[in-house]
Amino acid sequence: MGESGFEDALERTAEGLRAMGRGDAAPYRACWATIDDVTLFGAFGTIERGYDDVMATLDWVASRFSDGALVPEYDLVHVGADTAHTVGFERGVVRVDGGDPDEITIRVTHVYRRLGDEWRIVHRHGDHPPVLARPPRLDA
Repeated sequence: MGESGFEDALERTAEGLRAMGRGDAAPYRACWATIDDVTLFGAFGTIERGYDDVMATLDWVASRFSDGALVPEYDLVHVGADTAHTVGFERGVVRVDGGDPDEITIRVTHVYRRLGDEWRIVHRHGDHPPVLARPPRLDA
């Protein structure tokens, strides 16, 4: 299955994130492994371990979003034999808690594990990018 199977997982994740921005957690939930050692370090400050707790948090997060979509942008995609990870951003315009539509940017790392013939998310770390505290490099 290899990388072509992983490309399928990335597309399912993208579909799930679009749905999250509309307030629907179900497609994103379906991207996750149904095992007890999944973990979530969420952008709203949540830290969860275990399938049931992660799923409950995803439902709560989706309930806060409406009228939008989150779109992944990958800076790094690495696929190994049985694990893979992505590093990048999710961007979109969404309503949070019924407020006005607003731009949102989340820095995100996903870790995937191959389980049988499918790739599933086993960890997510998302946060809101901080303001750069050091001056930019001049040689960059």
